[in-house]
Amino acid sequence: MSFSDAVRACFRKYVTFSGRASRPEYWYFILFGFLGGLVLGAISDALSSLFSLALFLPTLSAGWRRMHDTGRSGLYLLYPIIAVLGTMSYAAFIGGLSFDTMMADGLADQFDGLAGLILALAVLVCALSPLIVIFWLTRPTQPASNHWGPVPTRRAAA
Repeated sequence: MSFSDAVRACFRKYVTFSGRASRPEYWYFILFGFLGGLVLGAISDALSSLFSLALFLPTLSAGWRRMHDTGRSGLYLLYPIIAVLGTMSYAAFIGGLSFDTMMADGLADQFDGLAGLILALAVLVCALSPLIVIFWLTRPTQPASNHWGPVPTRRAAA
């Protein structure tokens, strides 16, 4: 699959979360988003932001399909978000809901002992979860049909 085929395929499947996406389809689209953001960012921050916003859904759906291609549910793509939200919720619960109170009382007093250990482990999970997802996205295509469909072809699928 060529660069232009991959970009066309991802836009054609703008919000298609079913099926599978090959490695080239996904990573060429990521490259398109990176290069487009770089060029538009040099021109205008607003244009770059609009471009990123326009690519949010097709990038999410391509990643979802890419996870299917590796034999995993697309929900795995959300692990980093879930980890961050969980860590923030835990910190707010343990430290109190008021940021001002946390700062006035000192963070060390809020997160000592077991609470601090749990928070440290949660922060570690937050740091590692995006790396794990990227690792999964780089895995080869499953050679046979799987739960999410047949093997993607090398050309752009309709």
